[in-house]
Amino acid sequence: MNRREFIQGTTALSLAAALPTTTWAQAVFAPKPGAWRSVDLVTRLDIDKPEGKMQAWIPLPSVTETEWSRPGETKWTGNAARVERVRDPKYGAEMLHVIWKDGESAPTIEVTSRVAMRDRDIDLGKPGKVKPLSKAERRLNLQGTDLIPVDGIVKQTSDKIVAAAGAKTDIEKARAIYDWVIENTQRVAATRGCGIGDVAAMLKSGNLGGKCADLNALYVGLARAAGVPARDVYGIRVIPSQFGYKSLGAGSANVTKAQHCRAEVFLSGFGWVPVDPADVRKVMLEEPPANLPITDPKVVAARKALFGAWEGNWVAYNTAHDVALPGSKHPRLGFLMYPQAERASLLLDCLDPDKFRYALTAKEAKSA
Repeated sequence: MNRREFIQGTTALSLAAALPTTTWAQAVFAPKPGAWRSVDLVTRLDIDKPEGKMQAWIPLPSVTETEWSRPGETKWTGNAARVERVRDPKYGAEMLHVIWKDGESAPTIEVTSRVAMRDRDIDLGKPGKVKPLSKAERRLNLQGTDLIPVDGIVKQTSDKIVAAAGAKTDIEKARAIYDWVIENTQRVAATRGCGIGDVAAMLKSGNLGGKCADLNALYVGLARAAGVPARDVYGIRVIPSQFGYKSLGAGSANVTKAQHCRAEVFLSGFGWVPVDPADVRKVMLEEPPANLPITDPKVVAARKALFGAWEGNWVAYNTAHDVALPGSKHPRLGFLMYPQAERASLLLDCLDPDKFRYALTAKEAKSA
């Protein structure tokens, strides 16, 4: 990233503030806490070309936040020899570890999780009395991970963003980084899955394109490097957007490829605050008629809302990084957002559900 490119990004930070106020009324994206909605999220897995020892790891909704996410019962059926509900010791991410007998001719399992969710909207003009993070929680959400370091080029870039914006407080830093990510990144449709999230590689190459696991990881890394606790929240879109944004909701009951990573930043007086710069770029690229300019009312409305709010049409799995799959000899995963499986010690491609053979469906249920 050269100095000219950096200045182009930072000088655009005030763009939203300079837009005419009348544009806000031309598009509506305004999540507000209200009624709870529940879904039954079903993951069905049938290992393709069964051979030798076979096992799988299926992420389960394990983010419990009384104001917006309430996982309920999870049940399963299938022909596995052993099924165990396990939890990542560092982040608390839950998964179902499934093992079939060697040579099982038709390994299958179907997992159904009931989850209740609702919209979030935090009034950032009205701080309140919020319990601070414990020392352990703060340390966890400020430290680097395998793919999200907080030193080197990540720290250098974060320092430049904060200095260019004149940001002093945590909320000013969080906002400046949010605006910078929106102004300087691109959503790339050709990116496989949700991306890799290798933040240092993105900054070193100057190629700031990708999808949600890339762009929101970049936000998290830059925020942490600025001393502001932040985390990725990995999940999946399950129902359409109530505001009519086709790009920000599930398009059908088949949500096999609807995974989406969001982010949060911890601000004193507010607690965990939802942010999603990646979805702003998604609106720009995909919202009809597509390739919208940053000044389009739909983009402006989403940009305004997605710093402090998000829509409750999405199920949160976990906030985990560097996840070791129990019983597997393969390297740790950067994150756990897709079903994983091994066949004869070969880790299957989780981004190719047709060959892997898994499917996810979501059906709205009675509210909690």
